[in-house]
Amino acid sequence: MRLTLKSLRFCAVLAGTVSAVAMPAMAETTLRIGTVLAPNDPMGQGLEKFKADVEKATNGDVIIEVFHNSQLGDTTEMIDQARAGAGVGTVTDVARLSSFVPSLAIMSAPFLFDTYEQADKFALSDDYIAWGDELREKSGLVMIASNWYQGARHALTQKPVANPGDLSGVRMRTIGAPVWIETIRAMGAEPTPIAWGEVYSALQLGTIDAAEAQPTAIWNAKLYEVIKNVTKTGHIQLVTALVVGAKAWDEISPENQQIVRDLAVENGRYASGLTIELGEKALKDVAASGVEVSDVDLAPFKEAVAPVYQMLDLEAEAKIVNKVLGR
Repeated sequence: MRLTLKSLRFCAVLAGTVSAVAMPAMAETTLRIGTVLAPNDPMGQGLEKFKADVEKATNGDVIIEVFHNSQLGDTTEMIDQARAGAGVGTVTDVARLSSFVPSLAIMSAPFLFDTYEQADKFALSDDYIAWGDELREKSGLVMIASNWYQGARHALTQKPVANPGDLSGVRMRTIGAPVWIETIRAMGAEPTPIAWGEVYSALQLGTIDAAEAQPTAIWNAKLYEVIKNVTKTGHIQLVTALVVGAKAWDEISPENQQIVRDLAVENGRYASGLTIELGEKALKDVAASGVEVSDVDLAPFKEAVAPVYQMLDLEAEAKIVNKVLGR
């Protein structure tokens, strides 16, 4: 049978149509979001809701896979994977990103925010978003949202703490970023950065003497089993960011990028609400387990950490925060 040019074109169109019907639609991109925290932590619950909301709103064009309990590595390892081009993201304290953009350390500065609402407002300010743009240029990381609140950090020790002097010589686990390290040092302790997944065993074995963590993490990581005192210093409000690698982010259409950003902020507020609600319950449960949970006069601690701002050259950023918050 002789095929004319017209019939060949028809066959080509028909083949393309059959192929399109036979082949399933491929997701535009898949983001693997990891966290070092447990699935029942507010961040874990927020990420699961974020996953469902994004996949529904983008009609499956953007797929979110959530990995809990350090399944993708610790936070630093996940950040490195994202920077290397993998479709990986994580919820991270913003201070870890200050090696690329020093101004970002202000989000973890001691005694800066009094409430979550203040941090949420600043995270959406033009000044902060500009630092986020700079982060992409210098690190290859995209901050989707920076309002995922994990709670106030408190001192977890074996001995009671009433003032900074009581922390002298105490090896306290903290996050390995300058603002965290210098804050803990200024509070009187010896900062000891180790991965979150190692904190329980390090306390159990005496490798470290103390730690500092938010209420939900204390409970979910069962740290109440290996410490005797929780002193409510609230020295840092742990406001974290959802970050992904720029390469994976650029595979998402601009329309879907906006959807993902909006839902990241929305679910950040959802997770933060859980943090506040469950944090109060967590401290009661920790106290019920036999751990001494106590308030403390914060004035000596605030005075002790005041030099951290000048030491890390964050005084200008602190003024920007105060301006945005109108105080």
